[in-house]
Amino acid sequence: MRGQGLSPVPFFTRQGDLFQPTDMSRGPWSPTDLHGRVVVGLLGAEAERAVGDDAFMPARLTVDMYRMPDLSPLSVTTRLLRDGGRIKLVEAELLRGDVSMARAVVLFLRKTANAGGAVWSPPPWAVPAPADIPEPADIRAAMNGMWAVRPISGGFGMPGKRQIWMSEVRPLVDDDPWTPFSRVAVAADFASPFANSGEGMLGYINTDVSVYLHRLPATAWIGFEVVNHHAADGVAIGECWLHDEQGAIGTATVAALAQKMPAGIVGRK
Repeated sequence: MRGQGLSPVPFFTRQGDLFQPTDMSRGPWSPTDLHGRVVVGLLGAEAERAVGDDAFMPARLTVDMYRMPDLSPLSVTTRLLRDGGRIKLVEAELLRGDVSMARAVVLFLRKTANAGGAVWSPPPWAVPAPADIPEPADIRAAMNGMWAVRPISGGFGMPGKRQIWMSEVRPLVDDDPWTPFSRVAVAADFASPFANSGEGMLGYINTDVSVYLHRLPATAWIGFEVVNHHAADGVAIGECWLHDEQGAIGTATVAALAQKMPAGIVGRK
């Protein structure tokens, strides 16, 4: 916290054209590196800001994370790859100085009426609402205050269904309000540890995330349900269905590499 009665510390603060990570943006793999979720969230938010048109739906976000940013100031550049009447395509790149750290491509589609005719969809998500689930007593379940969670079923490395609600407890940048899309973007990286953890441990580090959305969340809580995990030769894929309190909103899919969690950091997950 910034102080008694003040807003929580954000993940980033602005310094001119740069974004300065705060201590709250640290990840689980190294005390000097950022969490993947804040990288994805910042790139998604800046891509959305570059378009700035509510008539377009951010239907796909794909982020490649090929270098682990540290707590140095970062910049984000955006480029409009396609500026059509129905489709807009935006590239956002995260840089530390002149070094590229991660890159996102966001596909925006113009909203219109649905096509006619019935189309099959999975049945509705029948789970308790976040308000009906007690807050977990173990603060480690929320990554030391990085987010709020309400576990539904299963958990890291547990067999059977894994379902959980997640909500943000601090701003992404300064005191900027969350947008529905930035909430999904910053949450999406959670699909990797939630789908790929085994026997209570996380043994895969995320390298990317792809989010597909047919609508934006109408509520602050994002629900995750693991629907896929497979691994071979140290390469894992994981997939989660995404929900809000009104129903399904899309999917998050990740690719990850086998990596041993450093000693002394395991408990942070």
